[in-house]
Amino acid sequence: MSLSRHSGGALPRAFVAALAWALSLSLHAQPLTGGEEHLAADRPEAWAMNYLAATTFLTAFGETPALAPWAWSIATDLGQIPRLSDAQRRVGFDGTKLEDLNKSPVFGRLRLAVGLPADWIAEIAYTPPIEINGTRAHNLVALALGHRLIERANWTVSGRVLGQQGTVRGDVTCPAQLANVADPVRNPYGCQAASRDRFGLDYYGGELTAGWAAGGWFWHGSAGLVRTELDVQVDALTNGFEDRSHLFARGYRRYFALGTRRDVASNWSMAAEVLFVPLQVRRSPDAARESDPLVSLRLQLSYRR
Repeated sequence: MSLSRHSGGALPRAFVAALAWALSLSLHAQPLTGGEEHLAADRPEAWAMNYLAATTFLTAFGETPALAPWAWSIATDLGQIPRLSDAQRRVGFDGTKLEDLNKSPVFGRLRLAVGLPADWIAEIAYTPPIEINGTRAHNLVALALGHRLIERANWTVSGRVLGQQGTVRGDVTCPAQLANVADPVRNPYGCQAASRDRFGLDYYGGELTAGWAAGGWFWHGSAGLVRTELDVQVDALTNGFEDRSHLFARGYRRYFALGTRRDVASNWSMAAEVLFVPLQVRRSPDAARESDPLVSLRLQLSYRR
């Protein structure tokens, strides 16, 4: 009888404790909103994703170099990210919400090229996880494999395959400066904290580059086609709701680059090119489709061993 009394008292107490724990969780958890959505190529959100992803395209920056097996070169790339107007940044919710897209004026990476047997060149590029205005790259790595297809006295044609994987994370949908701002004009969507959004920057494709030499300058023109597999995972707390929308933008993107390189010292060279990526966007569901491409100036400093 004594054991029965103790067991009978313990079970109600355990039930009450479990119920209190569940109620505590429900009181502290935030209701979830959002779901998965695959965007049309001309949706404002998809345009913005492709525009920013295009600034990371691993262009050749010239003809495939002639490196002996296991010889190497290192380079620093710096590419302009043009500042977007308020009209261009109004991409959220199909063109109605202003997003904090002007995080950095440049995109940078380190690049290593290594000569392989049979005149192949392998490249690996890495973007360091340096925080800029609340955003930081995470494991953003690009690879390429190139070969000279045609080589004559003053000109060449090179081919490459390339790809990238990695993410950038930051407070894009709810920037930190808007957290708990009571003014509905400045904070119309009720951001309560800095968001922790993740932008996936995966792509793969191919490129052809024609190079020619003239008067100490090495000129190049490139054309490429990549398959972009981009996604944004929103993680924002707004008006008491946790927005976990997951947006996907997938498709094929052409790009073109024109530039030049010049040797500046023993083993050192500098290069510049202009990258052009055609993009189209429909700023609102009933608006006409318009052209809004990326045009970006890029610089490179390289050292060849």
